[in-house]
Amino acid sequence: MKQTKNLAQCTAPDGSLMVLQEHDGQFFMKVDGVTLMSTIATSSEQLMAELACAAGPRRVLIGGLGFGFTLRKVLELCGADVEVEVAELLPEVVAWNREFLLEVNGHLLDDSRVKVHVGDVKESIDRAAGGKFDAVMLDVDNGPDSLVHRDNDQLYGRRGFRRVKSALAAKGRVVYWSANRDKGFERELAKEFVNVRSIGAKAYPKAKKFTHTLFVADKA
Repeated sequence: MKQTKNLAQCTAPDGSLMVLQEHDGQFFMKVDGVTLMSTIATSSEQLMAELACAAGPRRVLIGGLGFGFTLRKVLELCGADVEVEVAELLPEVVAWNREFLLEVNGHLLDDSRVKVHVGDVKESIDRAAGGKFDAVMLDVDNGPDSLVHRDNDQLYGRRGFRRVKSALAAKGRVVYWSANRDKGFERELAKEFVNVRSIGAKAYPKAKKFTHTLFVADKA
């Protein structure tokens, strides 16, 4: 039987214990014993990039690094001229990508097209007021109806929508990742954006069910 290895751990700002593990060549990040992400279930992160980059954006913001699968897909889709800012709250997550996950996607952090901001994605959004980004992807919490970090309601409410809208260029697009479908959230988005829709996403390609939701919205 292959052993599960604890590679690293840290304490998140809210006091929860985050652990990076490896088992049989796959990697898992757990928070207080619950799997937050893995290298097995990456389909929704990649679909997020596909939806955000449908129009070939030149300037992109990714909120939440994770294991870098969204970043990898963005770089594949957008080519040599794209400028990507990745905002990751926890410096440990950035360090783990470079130290333990280099062969997964960690090397992408040193790509000349990529800028890493270690800090709150809201800082990146506010700095972009006036329309810097063509696409913004937010994968920083479980979703509007199940926030783990309460201060993220500054992104998932009407005031947050306006902040994101200000950071988007004309006809820019935002995509929110969510663990659940939420019709109320979709209706609220439609008060600030156009072409709002929720799209089911699978955790992995052969999954029978859509277990996640991606909320897509455009700036007029």
